[in-house]
Amino acid sequence: MTSKNISRWLRMPQFNFRVISSCRFVLTALLGLLIVLQLAVTNTFAGPYDDLYTLGPDSLPHDGVSHGKITEPKTIQSKIFPGTAHMYTVYVPAQYDPAKPACLMIFQDGHAYADVNGEYRIPNVFDNLIFRREIPVTIAVFINPGHTTNQPDFSASNWDANSNRGEEYNVLDDRYSQVILQELMPELKQAYNISDNADDRALSGASSGAIAAFTVAWHHPDQFHKVITTIGSFTAIRGGDAYPSLISQSEKKPIRIFLEDGVNDNRGIGGRGGRGGRGNTNATTAVTAPAPSTNTVINPGRDWHGQNIRMVEALTAKGYDVNYAWTLGTHSNKHGGAIMPDMLRWLWRDYPRADNPTDAGNRGPFVTTDNPPSAAGSAK
Repeated sequence: MTSKNISRWLRMPQFNFRVISSCRFVLTALLGLLIVLQLAVTNTFAGPYDDLYTLGPDSLPHDGVSHGKITEPKTIQSKIFPGTAHMYTVYVPAQYDPAKPACLMIFQDGHAYADVNGEYRIPNVFDNLIFRREIPVTIAVFINPGHTTNQPDFSASNWDANSNRGEEYNVLDDRYSQVILQELMPELKQAYNISDNADDRALSGASSGAIAAFTVAWHHPDQFHKVITTIGSFTAIRGGDAYPSLISQSEKKPIRIFLEDGVNDNRGIGGRGGRGGRGNTNATTAVTAPAPSTNTVINPGRDWHGQNIRMVEALTAKGYDVNYAWTLGTHSNKHGGAIMPDMLRWLWRDYPRADNPTDAGNRGPFVTTDNPPSAAGSAK
């Protein structure tokens, strides 16, 4: 019944005043109930904001999709950081042909990206996007921070524990870049046919791994042109808050970058990194929404989201090929994982592809005769 019909019904002469008043009371009560229900629905979004972001089908295994393989872990004894070793594994797509140079993407804090039950699930994502020709044939490398012989390789509950992560990732010098170029790349080049074209090489990382990925490309744009950062720590941990100024003061470099972060990331409240409750970088459960803070002391250099905004502003002003996504999230990987397939599509959007209307060979899924599609399941 429409509001016009309701008004007409209330004006019908056979109803006396008491009946009309009762009906209006009922309608008013119903309207109030609807408002309460609306508020209840709205308030469900005031809790764990990170849980608003969930993985989509591109991050899951599917029947009929060719699955790549993940190598056994290997260890590099570092000369750049003496006394430490870096563990890494490699994802090799089913479509990789040793006779053709493959693209390369290196993920810092590699354990988090290689985990097909985690928040990024890169093997699944690469399987799906390469199969559908949405990104090129790309070898993914998952490398962890260095650790000493008396430390375990990493801690899944705390990425900074038991490692040299802070010294390698957050410092703006060239040392970690040399781990990638002098220690990792020679092993990769010996084992795989990897393109020498910087357009075919990408880096990614989260939090401190994000600034590490950018630092490698910043120092060596001749080697890496593409970067994805999530909840990036471009902050005053070990001088990372200087990057917006460095970008503004330096000549433009051939770097394409996508930055992701949440407005409820650490906001520098209290003069440090706080935001009224800090999210764990790899928390298995979402962090609840922060309560309003009465602390008016804010350190801009320790404001994670503010620094990500400044990065975008500096990169945009300088004419970089930059994209970004801001969310309601905290210092969490949930949103970064949810949009990783879209970030990858954007990053590789113009990779060379033959387009011949008379040839259907490039207009269907990328299936190889020696590695046909397999049943759905974790990448093997």
